[in-house]
Amino acid sequence: MLLKDRVAVVTGPAKGMGAACTRLLAEHGADLALVGRDTKAIEEVQAECRAMGRRAEIFFCDLMDPASVDTMATSVLSAFGRVDVLVNIAGGRGPLGKTFWETTPAEFDEILRLNVTGCFMTMRAFAPAMIAAKRGKIVNVGGTFGLRGRAGRSAYSASKWGLRGITKSAALELGPYDINVNCVCPGMVEGPRFEQVRATMARKEGISIEEARRKHASEYALQRISTDLDVANAVLFLASDMSRQTTGQDLAVDGGWVI
Repeated sequence: MLLKDRVAVVTGPAKGMGAACTRLLAEHGADLALVGRDTKAIEEVQAECRAMGRRAEIFFCDLMDPASVDTMATSVLSAFGRVDVLVNIAGGRGPLGKTFWETTPAEFDEILRLNVTGCFMTMRAFAPAMIAAKRGKIVNVGGTFGLRGRAGRSAYSASKWGLRGITKSAALELGPYDINVNCVCPGMVEGPRFEQVRATMARKEGISIEEARRKHASEYALQRISTDLDVANAVLFLASDMSRQTTGQDLAVDGGWVI
């Protein structure tokens, strides 16, 4: 019960790694404020958390609307009284397979607003309460394309590099208040998005889906693809007191792809 009696805010908790992180935080004792635009999609995860005996409330928020973020934060603090942990998982992938000169300004701006500005706004909204309490954990979920460049993903890569910058600056600014700020950087994760990547590789190279999977995994030191739970375990570590002396860091959960 690493998070017993803690209140955690999770953005993007409805599916995939967001749902896995939410469940694991609940398993370790956290009460949860579940934040997203599609509130109906969050209800299944909410029910699972409540079945564990945790308090779990859903809050609507459009992360690209500053007023919506401020309203959400006010509602969360009113409902729970405090926030101990903020986990920013919600995000998008932006245009795929486009060079930077083929990417439109609108496409570039949209993914930066979601992946960078959205996290900035939730951090900004909850930081004052954490500062007043003189404790807190902020965990941003980025990606390994924020650790390495990637052709055809310039907008997405820019957003993940930008998120790392905000994380490190915030860690320096919030450190005096005993608030840790870190970034988890998942590599490819098993799920629908990876299935699309495999299918595209198979089609382009004239190989089977399974061959494409093995080829992709061969790029990793551990020769395997990450799972949602691998990412959730990293988030739990950074959200708990186990990471007491860890801040401003990028934790790659990628089977060794970056190295």
